Order: sequence, then structure tokens, then C-alpha cells
Amino acid sequence: MNIKVGMGSCGIAAGAGDIFYNLEKAGLKPAPVGCNGMCNLEPIVEIDGKMYTQVTDIDEILNGTKLPLETKQNQSRIALRNCGNINPENIDEYIGSGGYAPLNLTPEEIIGQLKVSGLSGRGGAGFPTWFKWQAARDSAGDKKYVICNADEGDPGAFMDRAILEGDPHTVLEGMIIAAYAIGADEGIIYVRAEYPLAIKRLETAIEQARERSYLGDKFDIKIKAGAGAFVCGEETALIASLEGERGMPRLKPPFPAQKGFWGKPSNINNVETYANIPWIIQNSGMAANTKVFALTGKIVKGGLAEVPMGCTIREVVYDVGGGITGGKEFKAVQMGGPSGGCIPASLQDTPITYEALAATGAIMGSGGMVVMDESSCMVDMARFFLDFTCKESCGKCVHCRIGNRRLLEILERICDGNGRENDIDLLEELSEEIKAGSLCALGQTAPNPVLTTLKYFKNEYEDHIKNKKCPAKCCKPLLTFSIDLTKCKKCSLCVKRCAADAIDDFTIINEKCTKCGICADVCKFEAVNVT
Repeated sequence: MNIKVGMGSCGIAAGAGDIFYNLEKAGLKPAPVGCNGMCNLEPIVEIDGKMYTQVTDIDEILNGTKLPLETKQNQSRIALRNCGNINPENIDEYIGSGGYAPLNLTPEEIIGQLKVSGLSGRGGAGFPTWFKWQAARDSAGDKKYVICNADEGDPGAFMDRAILEGDPHTVLEGMIIAAYAIGADEGIIYVRAEYPLAIKRLETAIEQARERSYLGDKFDIKIKAGAGAFVCGEETALIASLEGERGMPRLKPPFPAQKGFWGKPSNINNVETYANIPWIIQNSGMAANTKVFALTGKIVKGGLAEVPMGCTIREVVYDVGGGITGGKEFKAVQMGGPSGGCIPASLQDTPITYEALAATGAIMGSGGMVVMDESSCMVDMARFFLDFTCKESCGKCVHCRIGNRRLLEILERICDGNGRENDIDLLEELSEEIKAGSLCALGQTAPNPVLTTLKYFKNEYEDHIKNKKCPAKCCKPLLTFSIDLTKCKKCSLCVKRCAADAIDDFTIINEKCTKCGICADVCKFEAVNVT
């Protein structure tokens, strides 16, 4: 009996550790595997190819009362090809899947295959991988470095963690191939310290690779635990952090390929990019035309999904993600992480390519896909994402440090019902100035949520500012609560739960109402109107 238990962070958090222990206690021999992307269905147990989800009692599986999952997510998996399929702590299973195959290519041939494959960096910028490798190879230096950025901001870090926990050897092999191609003798994996399981499995994989002589004298890898700074997704900020300084970007040129870590030529790619490398080499330069996305928000099947480039947003939301929760209307999707853009449902047939997404005002980014329904306020969404980027700014340049803070203050004012007549023009003008004047990509892309929501949902801004109303009924300062006496049964439940004592004779006193919404939440007869 071949038993696999999903033992990624998501599975363990859902109780997979107890399931694994109980299977061992029952005399069985389960094997730990990484996250297969279906985080919403953890804990997951696979027995002889049959997948059982949301497992709480192994007896239900063993006695046949729990049925296996009939269909899996519709995906094309390359970067995630081994996640959920092999034991990440067993190098033999990775080798058995085709890993660490003999490399019978010259450095020039390897870079040539990357060029043929068209692989772009999966960290967000989409820069051609072969070009970075060629630049590092062409740079003179007595020492060169290969660096893996595994400390990107969310959602990139979520994907990084899943790959490192589920298939660490594929990242090591990708770095080994890069080192051979550019002539490096030292590698560094910069990973979030708050991902202890990823670090543990990386350490195990590195030791196993050394024992088999895949790592060692000619090229070795060490781990650097980072602090989870979003700005360190920018490669020069990452280098500064590696050197013991604050993670702050540096002016380019020189680029890291010429002058990187400790002033030496350095190649930097993220986890997903390195995970694609072995597959490309094994398949003689075949295009790795997939992208991993972290699906979240108002979607039925949240988790990781690797989909073919060129498929549409609609296909990801409905075919992979299972559609919108609660049967509500699909309103928009935030693409590219906190600095991405909001794409309306009217553009859901946009193909997922770097060019097509950029044309909408969004970006591919590190692969975030936040799905929103009719109850989502787009002004508040812009405020939410900008609040994050303001907190993550390193503060080095004025445009980002101060400009984005001013943007946030305007959005907060609008959501609080204090919007001014010229706020929309001010938001647009300030956003363009920040994009043009910021030093690194964090500041240059931070206004994207504002600009795209203004482009596609300007009417919501106007309702907030001119009519003092939130169409999505999300911004509480703009809401008015009242009781419909034709529906009210006078059960007094709302009166008892109102902490502000704002309900008198089943009438809400607006002067006292704190707009907490508890009255609407507890009413069983839908008698509380929210306008």
C-alpha cells in the first residue's frame, strides 16, 4: 500500500501531523510529501493513487466510508511537478523522478537552451533568464555567485515555501546548472526565517546532495535566513541585506551580473525560476510555458495553481478555482500581488501573458490572484494594498516614502466619508509622479491598485466622494442602518447586542450608532436595512 500524506505547512496546520502519526500507529508506512496546491482541502491523504481530502479520521478511509476525490484541479505542472508526489526528504525519490540527470552540455549550450525555451524570470519583472545568465558569464571576476531569492513578498513567498517544502532538490539542481553555466563556485539561498519547515528541508536536501557529490568542492550552497522584507524582492535590496546592511535598493547600473554580492558578478533568480531549469534542460530547451498562482479571496478552491501561459483569467477562476463563493457575481481580480492591478470581470477573457496583463494596467508579478465579488469595495481594496506597500517601503527615496503615504491618506479619507471634490485628479497625478520618480520596482508599482481601480471603477470613487455612499456596502463610515418595522418581529435581539445603546423602540438612533453592523448580523428576519 503506497500512502502519501501532505505534510507542507498548510497540511500540518490543518492537522496532517496527527493523521500521519495515526497511520503509523495503525502499522502502516505513510510517506510525507509537500503541498500539491489544494490547500483548501487539507489534510490530504493519497493511497494507491486515490486522493482523500479533509481527512480527520483514518478509520473512515480504512473502512471505506470516506470516498476519494473524483477530480483534481485542472493544471499543467512544471515548477510544481514533484510537489505532493515525492518525499522531499528523500533524494532517491527526486533522482527517480528524473532529477540530477547527467549534464552533457557546455555552458554555452545550456544558455542557448534557456534562450530557445523563452523562460522569463518568474519573480515579477519577466526579464529573460538566459540574458541574465549570459551577462554573468561574460563578466570578469575571480569569484561569482548564484543567488536564489526565496524571500519575496506575498504571494511569491507562499509559492517559494511550497516548492522548497515539497521539492527542494529541484531548486538546488537549478542553481547547480546556473553555477556551471556562469562559472560560479558559491550559491546562497535567501529564505524567510519564519518558514522553518522550508529551511529544515533545504538543509536536509543540501546535506544529501553533498553526500552524493552534487554539491561540494566545485560548487556549494549555503542558506541565509532573511526577515521577510517585501522590498528584498528587488535584487539589489536583497544583496544589501546579504551583506549585512538594511535591505534598500541601489542604483543600476551596475547590474548584479557585473557587480553584485560583495562587488562580484552574481546571478539572482527566484525559486520558481530555478525550479523550471532542470525540466527545461531535460526537455532540450522546451518552453516552460506555465505560471504558478496563489488563488485567494472570494473563490471556492483557494491554494496554489500552475496554469499554462495564455489561458484566460476566466479559466483560472472557474475551471481551476471553482468559481465565486456563495454563488455571487465575479467583480474583479487583483493580479500580481500587492503592487498589481485590479482587472474587472468585463476583461476576464484576457489571456495570462506578460504583455496582455500589462495592457490592462496589472502585472504578472510574483503570481498573486485575489478574486473579488460584488461585496468588495474597490476603493477599500486600493487602500488595503497601498497600506501594505507603505509599510514595506524601505524609505530610501522620497517619492515612495512620502508620496505613497499621501496616496494612502487620501484613500483613507475617501473611505471615511471625507472625500474632496479634487481627490480623483489628485490621486491620478500623484500616482504618476510616484511611478516616474521611485528608485525601485516597489515604489514604481505601488500606485497600480489606485490607477487600475480609478480606470475601471471610477464610479465607486465618485459615489464615495459625491454621494457619501459605498455601493458595495463595505466602508462602514458611509453606511446607514435602519430597521424595517414591517419585517421586525420585535424579538429584541438587536437591542440586547447593541453595545452603543443606539436602538430605542426598534428605531436606530444615528447619532449614537457606531456602525458596527452587529444588529444586521444577529437579525434573523432581515429587518435591518443597510444603505
